[in-house]
Amino acid sequence: MFTRNLRVFFRRYSQTCTFRTSELSPAQHSENQIGLFYTIDKNLCKQLFGHGGLPKSYMKQTKTFTETTLMVRLPALDVINCIKNTDFDKPAVRYVLYGEKGAGKSLTMAHLLHYAHEQEFLIVHVPWVSEWLRRVPRHKEMANSPTKEGFVDLPLDAAAWLLHFKTQNQTLEYTWSKRESTSQGAPLLELVELGIARVKYACDVIDALVHEIKLLSNNKCCKTFVAIDGFNSFFYPLTRLRTPTKRTVSPEEVSLTTSFLTLTKNDWTNGVVVVTADQLAVPEDHQESYLPKYLLYKKGFEHLDPFVPIEVGRYSEREFLTCASYYRDRLWLRGPSELEDELKFTSACNPYKFMELCAPL
Repeated sequence: MFTRNLRVFFRRYSQTCTFRTSELSPAQHSENQIGLFYTIDKNLCKQLFGHGGLPKSYMKQTKTFTETTLMVRLPALDVINCIKNTDFDKPAVRYVLYGEKGAGKSLTMAHLLHYAHEQEFLIVHVPWVSEWLRRVPRHKEMANSPTKEGFVDLPLDAAAWLLHFKTQNQTLEYTWSKRESTSQGAPLLELVELGIARVKYACDVIDALVHEIKLLSNNKCCKTFVAIDGFNSFFYPLTRLRTPTKRTVSPEEVSLTTSFLTLTKNDWTNGVVVVTADQLAVPEDHQESYLPKYLLYKKGFEHLDPFVPIEVGRYSEREFLTCASYYRDRLWLRGPSELEDELKFTSACNPYKFMELCAPL
């Protein structure tokens, strides 16, 4: 009995080693770990992604698997290596993650956010721009901006984002310059809490926060990591927002758009900007190509130019086999081993399609 149990243990241990890495620090990940999964601590996951950042389908999977894991992939390693070699005295470098639907852009962003947190960057993260502009609830609160004529505020969305910002950066402390609403030398956190408590002014607080963050970065008080998923949604001509007179609001008329476009300029230093260009961030009538030049339109492309394009592609042979092994370990995939060849053909090695096809098996 003991010998049989020992064989079972070593067989399981051997299988585990084929798809996991014990290296949990993104800063230490290298090409040796490509295709392997690493586990994110539960509390850290809640801090970084408790208010968004992981796809809903993936979140359901993590609950089923009772753990949050990310695969180490080359696009994330490429950006991390670039950041490690960045001269932060120069203007902020912009990176654009792009690729077909379901290739893993958001999870690559999650890997980079973990790295930024570990390296003590001040994180400015927008989980999904379309939540503001495209996915509009029936009774979404919208108001005319009290400080910017002709602009529209989304106060509840702005307050929710400030809470997200506060949670992600709860372990960091910075000071900021004197403003009317707070005392001199007050923590940056005080400005954030003002916007959370006074929802009506949350959009103006974000505007002020962006200004302060750029000043802090320029003055070497902090390193800033800006991450925006679905960035191209800012440049699609129309939103689903409607004024009381039923007029459609354009992205340029939304105050949040102005704030985050200001932050993604390269007129400041000591920072990194990573955005995604995603077909799912815009309506189906503008999903013919996943290339940045198409999705960002001329205005968005020129806004980011120059930038470093990083393609997130389908699984390689090694990544597919590793993922299949992980799914079998989590009992997400069952059946004979020959089934994997069929799944590889059917999914075309697209990570999301592969996950979906395995669900009922």
